Amino acid sequence: MSAFGIEVNEDAVRLFSESVGKHDALDILINAMSDSESILDREAFRQAVHEREAIMSTGIGSGIAIPHVRIEQVLRPIVGIGISQSGIDFGTLDDEPVHIVVLFAMPAGSQKEYLNLLAQVMLALKQPGFREELLACQTPTEVAAALNRPDA
Repeated sequence: MSAFGIEVNEDAVRLFSESVGKHDALDILINAMSDSESILDREAFRQAVHEREAIMSTGIGSGIAIPHVRIEQVLRPIVGIGISQSGIDFGTLDDEPVHIVVLFAMPAGSQKEYLNLLAQVMLALKQPGFREELLACQTPTEVAAALNRPDA
């Protein structure tokens, strides 16, 4: 089983090589994830993510942001990962830059699965050394491999 309890496709992983803003980082991940058959409507997905972020920052602190939506235009759960060495200003409560963005989208009405995925993501990112391992990855393939290995 993967670290998040769901397979992470390397096509939905992005390494931000330069300083990007929060909205640009989200749009990059939205575009990457929208190439999947899980997302029926890219613009509805984009709108839902940005509306959610406008309500309250999903930057939870400790260098992590977990933006998430549940909408009808998502057929099955999907996760996208963004890694930023330089950090992104997400307006977090601890005012620290975000280095790991975990964007996930769930079908509408999937409350139980949504809560389970959120809990799994948070537990995985609290594991000693796991965030550092992700930040040390040099390619999307390495990030996906670290997340998807059986012992993760």
